Amino acid sequence: MSETKSGEVRSEVRDRTLLITVDRVEKRNAFTPKMMRELAEALTRLDESPDLWVGALTFAGPHTTAGLDLPLFFGPGAARDADRTPEMVDPFALARRCRKPVVAALQGITFTVGIELALAADIAVAAEDARFSQMEARRGIAPFGGATFRFLQRTGWGNSMYHLLRCDEFGAHEALRCGLVQEVVPVGQSVARALELAAEIAANAPLGIQATKAAALEYVQHGEVAAVARIPKLRETLLATVDFREGLASFVERRAARFEGR
Repeated sequence: MSETKSGEVRSEVRDRTLLITVDRVEKRNAFTPKMMRELAEALTRLDESPDLWVGALTFAGPHTTAGLDLPLFFGPGAARDADRTPEMVDPFALARRCRKPVVAALQGITFTVGIELALAADIAVAAEDARFSQMEARRGIAPFGGATFRFLQRTGWGNSMYHLLRCDEFGAHEALRCGLVQEVVPVGQSVARALELAAEIAANAPLGIQATKAAALEYVQHGEVAAVARIPKLRETLLATVDFREGLASFVERRAARFEGR
């Protein structure tokens, strides 16, 4: 099997969670254009399916990813990602963004686009052996997948410049300290923990969760005035849902809520 054909991104439904697995272990999960398209397809499926409420982005083998298989994207005759259409969810959330929460599980080598995919997700869990590096400037380029501003959003100016400008390699506990990841777990447990977090999220009302993410993005993209202006419509929409009535009933009856997503 040629390098252009090897590797896949597969997905599996786990209750209300879509488990997405990037698998090209023999190349440390380095992405091909085919794999990037398959990731976009999986995220689009998550976004569009009313039965799926959360995504868990995971990586097969001991490593997250070594990054892009550069010759396949930028070499002579490279396919790049031209077969991805604008209608699909962008894995880097630079165009269409998934409206549903995504939890990323990271381990081992987590370089370049591995960091950017985690930054495009909402929550990241790292194994203790995770190794991070945003090293594009070592190759004469810069991060093209959103790290130039999302690293800043997630970790602050000093922390982001400390790592982006040095192109250094750092570990899971430094990633936790600066806010790049939200939890560090023992080696081999990152996927299980990501699925646990996804299940916790899926236990809540999905429309309320999606509205929460949308409102947070409103603030990030347009500022506080726009975020405040969104609240009345948010309130009106959610108070009219079946899930709100169920949430209220479960509170009164002191039982677990059974949400339907409508």
